[in-house]
Amino acid sequence: MQEVLRAHLEQIIPLTDEEFTFIESHFILKKYKKHQFLIQEGMPVKYVYFVVSGLLKLIHTDDTGKQQIISFAMEDWWESDYQAFYTQTEATFSLDCIEDSVVLGLSLESYQTLCEHLPKMEHFFLQKANRGYMALQRRLLSLMTSQAKERYQQLIHQYPTLVQRVPKTLLASYLGVSRETLSRLSFGV
Repeated sequence: MQEVLRAHLEQIIPLTDEEFTFIESHFILKKYKKHQFLIQEGMPVKYVYFVVSGLLKLIHTDDTGKQQIISFAMEDWWESDYQAFYTQTEATFSLDCIEDSVVLGLSLESYQTLCEHLPKMEHFFLQKANRGYMALQRRLLSLMTSQAKERYQQLIHQYPTLVQRVPKTLLASYLGVSRETLSRLSFGV
């Protein structure tokens, strides 16, 4: 686990062994089974999660009970209900395991301690937040301007391994199409 986290961090910031030992001490290892929730709507959000192994989905359930997939998170990705985490309010999203998963959780207190004592960690989190924001803007623009087939092709191009691991019904929800439409699109690709 330590090697995976260190390699991930060092893609953006260099670390000494001493610095990494300090960083690592602020994370908590958690293991979840398929269909187990890390976060549930209406509950407090204690952690932001770094995915060591497995696959997660961030979902919102509307008033009719329909689930809408906001995002997926696989190895080397971060996920949480960020608004609830940073404001320490109740979750508006749920985070659920699509596969058995191993994650490293970082509490808000630990996040603040890392940023305060290691400015390079603040730089790391800023870079990750910027990249996440850019990805969110691309997704929103795609949903507003692209046809279903284009969105599916973009997803295949951008995340080929993700498409192979996610059930078609979940992919359809993420793309905003029916399962039948996705079957037609995947047949034609």
